[in-house]
Amino acid sequence: MRNLLLPLIQILISIMLVTAILLQQRGTGLGSSFGGASDVFRTKRGIEKGLFYVTIALSVLFFLTAILNVALS
Repeated sequence: MRNLLLPLIQILISIMLVTAILLQQRGTGLGSSFGGASDVFRTKRGIEKGLFYVTIALSVLFFLTAILNVALS
């Protein structure tokens, strides 16, 4: 049971991390390379800022569980 718990946690964190990354708004992307204006400075506010911090936290948790998984195996 102990051998299955850590990989399961890592899989759940990875699913949440992918979801958080996909929910974030995209910038201008390829639009700026085809002549789109990229002179606008924008700050993250509200839900976008919270989602940004959740993404950082999930990536740190994923990294720590990966190291822990390697160390215990």
